[in-house]
Amino acid sequence: MEEYLTYDDGTDTRYELVDGELVEMPVESQINLSIVKYLLFEFAKHLPIALLATMTEVEVSGKRAKSRVPDLMIHSEESHAALSGGKRAILLRDMPPPALVVEVVSPGQENRDRDYRFKHTEYAARGIAEYWIIDPEMQQVTVCLWVNGQYEDTVYQGDTPIQSTVVPDFALSVAQILAFGQN
Repeated sequence: MEEYLTYDDGTDTRYELVDGELVEMPVESQINLSIVKYLLFEFAKHLPIALLATMTEVEVSGKRAKSRVPDLMIHSEESHAALSGGKRAILLRDMPPPALVVEVVSPGQENRDRDYRFKHTEYAARGIAEYWIIDPEMQQVTVCLWVNGQYEDTVYQGDTPIQSTVVPDFALSVAQILAFGQN
């Protein structure tokens, strides 16, 4: 992890640390970027902007990965404070977890496995209160709530408003979120 934290190849390439190896993160699709941008603005209607983050890393423990870069993050007051003054936006294992992370699933089975299986386990082990898996292909959002050390998943589709414990006033549906990704 120490080597990863100091690595600089002189480019703006984003990496995650997986199985001790640097894995280049693929370029996001326009749909994924649009969904993240839309949610960022929607969350800003309910939360202080300082608690919203993109490009912030989370150190995780698992068989595969050691560092993840969620598409979108909502900090807890504690995780936001822990990053204060740091040189790099990374929540190390000894720091408080964020309150919510969002991943937008990119096409392909490898991406699906990463978001639904591996990150699901890693984020639960990290104690992140909510993990949202937004799946444009399946036309659904899975909200994973951390309960007694593991996630309990609820799948939302269509016009049913998404329920969140982190953003209790959030009232958008999957259809509204995905429609914006198509614009």
